[in-house]
Amino acid sequence: VKLEMPAVNLDGEVTVLATVPEVVEALEYCVMTWQKLISTALAEELKKVPQGDGPLAEIDLWRERNCALSALTEQTKLPDVQKVLEILQEAESVYIGDLQIVLSDLKKHHVEALDNIMFLSTLERHLKSLTYGTELHVVLDTIPSLMRALRMIWIISRHYNKDERMVPLMERIAWQIAARVSKAVDLRTLFKEDRAAAKMKIVDAKTTLEEWRKCYFTVRAQIEASGREQHWEFDRKRLFENTDYMTSVCQDLYDVLQVVIEEFYNLFGSELTAITGDPMRINDLTRAVNGLVSPMEQLTFDPFNIKSSREWKSVMEVFKEEVSVESVKQIFVQNLKDPPLYKNHPPVAGAIYWSRSLFYRIKRPIVRFQEAEELLANERGEEVKQIYLQVAKRMKEYEDEKYNQWRDGTEQILPTLLKNTLLTVNSVTAEPVTTKKSVRFMVNFSPMFHEIIIETKYMEQLGFPVPEKARYMALQEDKYCRYTNGLKNILDHYHKLMGALNEAETQLLDDHIQKLWKIFKSGHSRLNWKSVGIADFIVQCTQAIKKFDSLVHQIRHNSEDISNKLLSIESTNLFKFPLPKNGDELPKVKEFFECLKCERAKDVANMVRKYTAIPQLLIKVEGRVAKTNSGKSPKLASYYAYWENRIYQVLTQLIVKNLQAFNAAILANVPLFQAEALLSAPDLILQPNASEIEKMTVQCVRDCVEVTKHFVRWMHGTCIECPPQRVMEDEVITFSFYNDVSQNPQIIEQAVLITQNIHKLLASLSKYLNQWKRYHLLWKLDKDAVMEKLAAEKPACVTFDEELQFYIKVAQEVTQQPLIKDEQCVRLQLAPLACTLQENARGWVTALGKLLNQSAREELFRLQEEIQVGILSSCC
Repeated sequence: VKLEMPAVNLDGEVTVLATVPEVVEALEYCVMTWQKLISTALAEELKKVPQGDGPLAEIDLWRERNCALSALTEQTKLPDVQKVLEILQEAESVYIGDLQIVLSDLKKHHVEALDNIMFLSTLERHLKSLTYGTELHVVLDTIPSLMRALRMIWIISRHYNKDERMVPLMERIAWQIAARVSKAVDLRTLFKEDRAAAKMKIVDAKTTLEEWRKCYFTVRAQIEASGREQHWEFDRKRLFENTDYMTSVCQDLYDVLQVVIEEFYNLFGSELTAITGDPMRINDLTRAVNGLVSPMEQLTFDPFNIKSSREWKSVMEVFKEEVSVESVKQIFVQNLKDPPLYKNHPPVAGAIYWSRSLFYRIKRPIVRFQEAEELLANERGEEVKQIYLQVAKRMKEYEDEKYNQWRDGTEQILPTLLKNTLLTVNSVTAEPVTTKKSVRFMVNFSPMFHEIIIETKYMEQLGFPVPEKARYMALQEDKYCRYTNGLKNILDHYHKLMGALNEAETQLLDDHIQKLWKIFKSGHSRLNWKSVGIADFIVQCTQAIKKFDSLVHQIRHNSEDISNKLLSIESTNLFKFPLPKNGDELPKVKEFFECLKCERAKDVANMVRKYTAIPQLLIKVEGRVAKTNSGKSPKLASYYAYWENRIYQVLTQLIVKNLQAFNAAILANVPLFQAEALLSAPDLILQPNASEIEKMTVQCVRDCVEVTKHFVRWMHGTCIECPPQRVMEDEVITFSFYNDVSQNPQIIEQAVLITQNIHKLLASLSKYLNQWKRYHLLWKLDKDAVMEKLAAEKPACVTFDEELQFYIKVAQEVTQQPLIKDEQCVRLQLAPLACTLQENARGWVTALGKLLNQSAREELFRLQEEIQVGILSSCC
């Protein structure tokens, strides 16, 4: 658009030209032309719309408008144009006001275009990536930064801070994103691509569409949180209706690929081919799977266009139904021989339930299809319908086959099962008593009974007619459950009681067990599951087992009492060591062993009291079992023998454990008693001496073993003590456990071991005493003879000094020796020995002193005489 200048000479002053009518008239005509030209050009620019649906078209629109309006605005600023306006202003022309209005509009729209293109240019880089990016991930990465840039424009721009500007721009951005997704996901080639790559492409497309919505709401929340910016309250339908619909289509396509890849292709892989051994059949199935997606590759509409949503929904419903039918068909074929059962379902009815559940899975959608006739009206719909009918027919044949097999089998086997006896036994009553515990009674209620009952109930629920006998069994289920539970409880009780009995108790109760078996016999020889006396049999067995339980309980109670007494006897300590006196003063040897003997006598008396109480308890058992109280019932002979053997074992363990403990105490480094070391010239000895200590130890061991002499044996076949037997007029023999216990190899071994260990200990102490023999000169030399010899030799004083120093040193050395020696169980007191040696040393010192004194006196007297003789000689 170009503004034509008037053919008037405008040279001169404005005030002068404004007074010339011809000039003013010509200029007014020119201004009217400008007004029309600018108005027309402005109107045409404002009528222009973006040439395209994308956001770049809007930027191009504003750029073109800015160029056009800028050119027009620049013309209005030319000097000649400005002078024309000044002349008409001076002339007060009526046309100048209209032109000013037009020029004001031009300026306003020019400023708007300039402002908009300035801000929209900040989006251009993002929008080009959105439009021309090579891959969808470029679009995905662009959306967050684009949305941040839109927020910045919303805050700063004077024109794009209103809904009427921002919503159309965002709508174009949404269109562009949708166009990119639609172009990337081409259904004609999608299913021919690598399946994993196709899935990834769908995931990228769906993620891109979701990112658009996510980023919008993220920025919207940020705007609201700031509290300073105008909120985004845009029309969400315009922004997201199409992209949300495309998201759902992408999800549908992903589900289609998931079904094809994960379910069918994996199912029909090489493993299934190897298992079935029929590759041709697998290839047919694979072609059938490929056929599931062929309608999608031949669509006559754009699935991403929301206007085609109804058609797309129909395609997906047909696909899902076809997949459902095909999937159910394959599940049915694969699991035909071993169908998966619901919990607690029996095999046959469970298989039929499984088949029907598969049938209902494909029936419901087919019924919906029939209600929407257009879905089944096409060729694909008819094909789905035929597959459905084939599968349904095969399932019906499967149900009928299963039912007929079950009905015929039940009618044949049920009468045989009802003739079974109530119980079975794995042995016969004529076997020896020693094997009674191995006899097992079992309820002879076949698991097939329970299965038939359950099958019958479920078959009736499924609508099948059931045999009359089977229906009767099902109706009587509670009664049979009571019978089987009652019998099982009885047998469990019986087996528990028998398991708790030892062999002696089993022999003791032989008659009662035989009576119980006689009652059980009806259950495994005469009564069957059709008998009318089952309830009475259960009552009779229950009463008998309770009576037997009571008897066993009483016997076990007495057995526990006897066992407790024997345990108390077995745990008795026959070597109760005396405690040290006055803190740490140990008893002397003789005192120690006498104390042991005294304490043992008290314990033996207590043990004998417990032992003599045992026959009374056995007589109580006799009263319960044999109804006598003689203590010599033949029926209890083996039971008496059992307890007598137990007593022997207890006494043996009593002695063995005590001897082992005593031997351990001897070897331990804890002193129990003390002995003294004495000088009995010419030897060093123990007090008491080693032989006496060893003798007392052996006697102590013998006393321990002879404890068993207090336990008198019972007469054969009884629990009555044997009376003393007079062998000779002055000799009486009492039969006790001593003879048997004392011959036990373990006891003999421990006794020998104790003797050897005490002998080694005493030898060790003797060896230690030998170290003191280095002072033997104190007691082995004859002091008088030595003194006489020394006196005869008349030694010098130095000799006397050496001898005195030697004995004084010996005396000091003795005092520095330890006065106590602990060796295992013995504490050796060395103080008496040390005291004796000191006395001997002091005796030698005294003797030498006397000799030295006597020698010195003699020498003194001799010198005195010599002095006197010399004095007399000098006087003469």
